[in-house]
Amino acid sequence: METKCAIELKGITKRFGKVVANKNVSLSLKNGEILSILGENGSGKTTLMNMLSGIYFPDEGEIIVNGQEACIRSPFDAFQLGIGMIHQHFKLVDVFTAEQNIIMGLPGKNRLDMKAISAEIQTLIEKYGFEMDTRKKIYEMSVSEKQTVEIMKVLYRGAKILILDEPTAVLTPQETEKLFSVLRRMKEDGKAIIIITHKLHEVLDISDRVAVLRKGEYIGCVDTKDADELSLTEMMVGKKVELDIERPKPKNVKTRIKVEHLTCTDQYGVKMLDDVSFDIKSGEILGIAGIAGSGQKELLEAIAGLHAAKDESRITYYTDEKEEVNLIEMNPLEMKKHQVSIAFVPEDRLGMGLVGNMDMIDNMMLRSYRNGKSFFADRKKPALLAEKVKDELEVVTPGIKTAVRKMSGGNVQKVLVGREIADNPQVLMTAYAVRGLDINTSYAIYHLLTRQKEQGAAVVYVGEDLDVLLSMCDRILVLCGGCISDILPGEEATKEQVGYLMTHKGGAGR
Repeated sequence: METKCAIELKGITKRFGKVVANKNVSLSLKNGEILSILGENGSGKTTLMNMLSGIYFPDEGEIIVNGQEACIRSPFDAFQLGIGMIHQHFKLVDVFTAEQNIIMGLPGKNRLDMKAISAEIQTLIEKYGFEMDTRKKIYEMSVSEKQTVEIMKVLYRGAKILILDEPTAVLTPQETEKLFSVLRRMKEDGKAIIIITHKLHEVLDISDRVAVLRKGEYIGCVDTKDADELSLTEMMVGKKVELDIERPKPKNVKTRIKVEHLTCTDQYGVKMLDDVSFDIKSGEILGIAGIAGSGQKELLEAIAGLHAAKDESRITYYTDEKEEVNLIEMNPLEMKKHQVSIAFVPEDRLGMGLVGNMDMIDNMMLRSYRNGKSFFADRKKPALLAEKVKDELEVVTPGIKTAVRKMSGGNVQKVLVGREIADNPQVLMTAYAVRGLDINTSYAIYHLLTRQKEQGAAVVYVGEDLDVLLSMCDRILVLCGGCISDILPGEEATKEQVGYLMTHKGGAGR
């Protein structure tokens, strides 16, 4: 007997002004199935799912849910049809418990029977194999625990169709496997599940079928058992792509930056880094692994002069002339005066990296406008650089004079990475350089970082994908709770070993 379709999309088209985000897309999702949605940046994956979850409404086409045509004009309509979406950025109230977040916003009596509600939630937890303390406050939780609360929210509201947007982006391998175990139990229970992800090995591991979008159009759907990473990539980009990450042997290795006893606190005085010591060497890539909030952000910002460090901390930069420059309490302008050559690609693209209302030319000028000798800034060289970045990294934009805030997140990231690499810095630090990027562009960035290493730069790469860290990095520094668990040789480390160290404080850094 043929499995009944939970969702059918027929001829779905969505436009934003002159931009066509989705064009005549038709695909289906069966009950008891996990479907992965793949596509390059700007291919329309999230837009399509946002129409299913009630955030957008299609301009053309129809959505059929469980055999009936549906009109989904709001998230409430989606919930009424049993559709729930778990977004990449969680929508939780930090000071509430997990239980309070799960029931928040639901209709009910003035006085709730919390004993009965707790029992219902516990039944769901046991049914699908979740690990969760419902009395725990959100601000006390890890990323994976918060994600569990988000999933429980939609399940408690009766969702039978779940959409997960990049669900493993910030999870350890162990947490990812736990999530996949839960999803498999949901599938066995007849739930229909859609996953948007860029991690092809996870697509092949968890999904039954894979639907591919390219430039807003539906390319096709394949059974996962008949696919591999190369065939899926070719479907996404329309051509063969090499998925090999090079790791040439480091040459002329020497210490460029020495970090000693680095301790940093947040605005409330809570330690984010605790007595961290290590070296950054030219001619190699140092990878930094850790679950979200382990101190990665503060570490890079302290080196870049953007985050204050405690008095006992010392960060020494060694120039080519072997002069020692103490970077502590030195801002980026002072670093430049002392011939310190550091480029930084921050996690916050439009908050710290680029100015959203400026175009590509003006954003290129942010690094060079102080070099001008006249009252009027020179726009010719930044314009040439903007064109070069646009062409080499295939930035999708109407033109270099278009405000960067109008670009997709992936294209914004391309502009930022391209600008920082163009200076050929002696130290290049990147925080999640490929987050939100499609696999084709991600590999282009990996090759650019490797090229910087070969040219003698010291590259620091903070990443989420452990497979990439293990394939590309010469050493891997693992952070856990603001401390260094260990520093491992990239060639010898295993994913399981790094994943374990991300959640257990180990020996001192070397």
